[in-house]
Amino acid sequence: MAHSMLPKSTRQVKQVGARSCKRFSCKAIATAEKGIGAELYVDAAPGSLLRPGVDSGNSIKAKFEKVIRDAQDSICKSIEDIDGTKFRQDAWTRADGGGGITRVMQDGNVWEKAGVNVSVVYGTMPPEAYRAARGATSAPGSAKDASAGRVPFFAAGISSVMHPKNPFAPTMHFNYRYFETDEWNGLPGQWWFGGGTDITPSYLDEEDMKHFHGAYKKVCDRHDPSYHPRFKQWCDDYFLIQHRGERRGLGGIFFDDLNDKDPETILKFSTDCVNNVVEAYCPLVVKHKDDIFTPENKQWQQLRRGRYVEFNLVYDRGTTFGLKTGGRIESILMSLPLTASWMYDMQPQPGSPEFELLDCCKNPRTWV
Repeated sequence: MAHSMLPKSTRQVKQVGARSCKRFSCKAIATAEKGIGAELYVDAAPGSLLRPGVDSGNSIKAKFEKVIRDAQDSICKSIEDIDGTKFRQDAWTRADGGGGITRVMQDGNVWEKAGVNVSVVYGTMPPEAYRAARGATSAPGSAKDASAGRVPFFAAGISSVMHPKNPFAPTMHFNYRYFETDEWNGLPGQWWFGGGTDITPSYLDEEDMKHFHGAYKKVCDRHDPSYHPRFKQWCDDYFLIQHRGERRGLGGIFFDDLNDKDPETILKFSTDCVNNVVEAYCPLVVKHKDDIFTPENKQWQQLRRGRYVEFNLVYDRGTTFGLKTGGRIESILMSLPLTASWMYDMQPQPGSPEFELLDCCKNPRTWV
C-alpha cells in the first residue's frame, strides 16, 4: 500500500506494544516516515495489502492474498488452542506498496518458537534475474531493451516455522507463494506458484511420518496423481544440506515455478495445501508434547536445530531472496530457533534412535 494511501492516523511509524525510540532508533523512524527503504508500523493491518485502484479485486493477486490471510488466522488459532499462549502481531506497510503481518509466539507452553508470516511485496529486479526466473538465456527483443531498467514484480506468500520444546515433537515448516512480473520493455509478464510443507523431527516415529506424508499425498492426489511422487522427490532434493550430505529433515512436498496449468487450477491446489497444515501437523505435537525426555534427548534436538540453521542461512531461497531484496529482517529470520547447538564431530552410536534419524536424513525413505 502506498504511503499516501494510508489513513492519516497511520502515516507514521506507530509504537507496537511497549516499543519506542529506545527500541527503534530515531534515525530509522525518521527514515521510515519518509518512506525510504523501511517499514511503516501500523496498529492494525489494512483490509488488503494490495494497491488500491491498481490491483483488481478479482485478480489472482487478490484471491491469493485472501487465501494466505485466512490461513494465517486459522492456523494461528489452532496453535494458540494447543499452546495456551497468544501470538504477538506486528503489522507493517511499505511506502512503495505492500506490507506484511508477522505473528510470533515465543517461549510458549508447547512451542519454544512459532511464527506465521504473511507478506505482499512490490519491487523491481534486474533483467538477468527475470531471464533466470523464466528459464531463458536471453530475453526477447533487442539487447538494448533486454538490459534497460529493472523489471517490476509482485510477490505474496505465507511462511511458517514451528519449533516445539519437547524433543519428540517435530518441527514443521511451510511456505506458499505467488510471484508475478509486469509486462516490461516488450517482454511478456510471467507468473508462477511455489511452496510446500515439510517435517523435521529429532526422533523418528514411523506412524507420525505415515500420517504427515499420507495427509499430503491425499491433497496431491485430489488435484493430480503425478504431484505427490514429483513433489516428494523435489522436497528431498531441495532440503539437502550439501556440505553435510544430509537432509534438514524427513521431507514432505515442495514445488516451485509452477505454471504448467491455468492459474486458477494451481491456486486451488495451493489453497488445499495450506489449509491442510493443521491436520497434517498438529496431531503429532499433541501426541508428543508431554513425552518424558532426558538431557541427552534435548542435546540431540539442539544439534538437529543447528542443521536447521545451517540450511536456512546457506541454501534457503526464501531467506536469500528476502535478504537481497531488503525484506524485513525480523520476519526473514523468524524461522531460526531460539536455541541451537554445534558439537565438534558428534557421531551418534550405530543402532541408537539418533543414528536411525540421521540415516533417514541421509537416505530418504518412502513413507506412504
